Amino acid sequence: MLLADIGNSYFHIYDGSKVEHLSYKEAISKYSKELLCYISVKQQLDTAIQDIALWKNISAQMELQGAYETMGVDRKALCLSHKDGVFVDAGSAITVDIMQDGTYMGGFIYPGLKAMLDTYAAISPALETQLNEKISLVRLPTTTKDGISYGIIASIKALIDKHSNGKKLYFTGGDGKLLSSFFKEATYDEMLVFDGMRKVIKEAEIC
Repeated sequence: MLLADIGNSYFHIYDGSKVEHLSYKEAISKYSKELLCYISVKQQLDTAIQDIALWKNISAQMELQGAYETMGVDRKALCLSHKDGVFVDAGSAITVDIMQDGTYMGGFIYPGLKAMLDTYAAISPALETQLNEKISLVRLPTTTKDGISYGIIASIKALIDKHSNGKKLYFTGGDGKLLSSFFKEATYDEMLVFDGMRKVIKEAEIC
């Protein structure tokens, strides 16, 4: 059985051994004749997805104690992967959520790294740059590129550190591995959302 996390632009599909990142068209073409259970952040799914008989939407089954009404189902699934910890999903947006004893305690949202860099570029062409992925956080920068990189990474790290309180740090998402490198003993795992989905599927005996 396939599992899929459907985002705003891409399908993230787990086939039992690896995760694929496909466009909508690619995913439908490749997997429309296979059994697939999915969650989706999109409230209005394309008819082409809804009409696939072998695909089942299990978004409504992602129940998380303490979650607020409009919380994204992908964030719920991520938090359901473990009962305790700080969960960071670094994609087009960066979400940070905290779990304690199986209960959602709250969280916050940043723009994604690309969105932050685009904001600098919109201010001035002189601020258009790439992120220095090896920026040092122990000394102040002396170049524009490093100054921007420091401002982005250090601000994210500071707020996560403030709320971690010794909890285990879990990272996922396209920029998750990069961000996790700035934290001691952090875990990067692209399977976290699917782990949460599998727990719900097993407990509720769905799919």
